Amino acid sequence: MKNQRMPLLLSLFNLILVLFIAAKPSQENFEKITVKEFELLDKTGVKRASFKTEADGTVMMRLMDKTGTIRVKLGADDNGSGLVLLNSSTEVGLHALAKKEGTTLVLEDKNGKKREY
Repeated sequence: MKNQRMPLLLSLFNLILVLFIAAKPSQENFEKITVKEFELLDKTGVKRASFKTEADGTVMMRLMDKTGTIRVKLGADDNGSGLVLLNSSTEVGLHALAKKEGTTLVLEDKNGKKREY
């Protein structure tokens, strides 16, 4: 029986060591991550953010609520950039464009009245 205790204790120790190492969270830092598209998922697997380059070359960032509905869009291309903020009904609340031809800002209040600047 004494001959079996040592291998059993060593095996148990090795198992505990392997479980401890496997459970340790990674502390890696990356200076650069290169991808063609980035999606951020929440803990339930719902896409909450997307960063990608569209087929026309526009860089687009989209932020979504917990149901996956887009609430924020930010884009940029050779002609300028734009920002859209959407309300709970996915209607535009703020639309800002900065282009070579000029900048526009459109605000819509809760009654649907639009003001353009």
